[in-house]
Amino acid sequence: MEIEIADKLSALAHPNRLALFRLLMRRYPDAVPAGEIAAALAFKANTASAYLSVLKQAGLISQHRTGTSLMYTADLPGLRGLFDDLLSGCCQNRPDICATAGTGAMPVPTADRPLNVLFICTGNSARSLLAEAILNQEGDGRFRAYSAGTSPSPGPRPEVTALLQAKGYDTASLRAKDLGAFSSPEAPQMDFVFTVCDHAANEECPAWPGQPMSAHWGLADPVKATGTDAERRLAFQQAYGLLRNRIKAFVALPFETLDRMSLQHRVDDIGRVNSSD
Repeated sequence: MEIEIADKLSALAHPNRLALFRLLMRRYPDAVPAGEIAAALAFKANTASAYLSVLKQAGLISQHRTGTSLMYTADLPGLRGLFDDLLSGCCQNRPDICATAGTGAMPVPTADRPLNVLFICTGNSARSLLAEAILNQEGDGRFRAYSAGTSPSPGPRPEVTALLQAKGYDTASLRAKDLGAFSSPEAPQMDFVFTVCDHAANEECPAWPGQPMSAHWGLADPVKATGTDAERRLAFQQAYGLLRNRIKAFVALPFETLDRMSLQHRVDDIGRVNSSD
């Protein structure tokens, strides 16, 4: 049976279901386990299941099983269908009324106009700081990297500082920063915003001026590694290697030939690179 527009609007009318849907949109194109969704939004498991069922029946999210886990993803065709139904016949092809998202080109990074990139994680003590340092070196002046935490730690982890210094990075300016500092009027305007931990990706972020492109580049937290000192150091080394591979792929993108839609797909794909070799 065809899903009516009223069914989709009704599914999103409940504030908790809307919050759940917004979380899955922030994590798109990743699939998120039901348990992680419930934990991120502080829902009971049966409550989250009920909300997910309503959104699935409305054609706004999709579900598949991986092992023993049910995984959920925002259903973009379903969402676009809702927009099409709402806007059908109103636009008369007027871009000033119904601008088409995802078109046009991104600026090309140059030394005269470097692109600003913000890396976000929870504590801003390890992964996001590694990414900031790597991009500022690998970007060759064409990118300006920043990092911040949703709940920033007192400062960088000593393992991060030691690793970067051993590899020749200047760590004098590395410090943990609050995400709120980058949403103030005087903050630099971002061109890209990347989350590097699942917890930060699940949280609401500020409405960034200029509509920067965003993607999730999640990776395991080396701070949580256990074992011997050597094994814990290896976890930080692996995080560094993975981020460096992703960032090298990012700076090598042909920005001058990609429209926004194509570029979004490319940065999403980079976030799926899982080898630090």
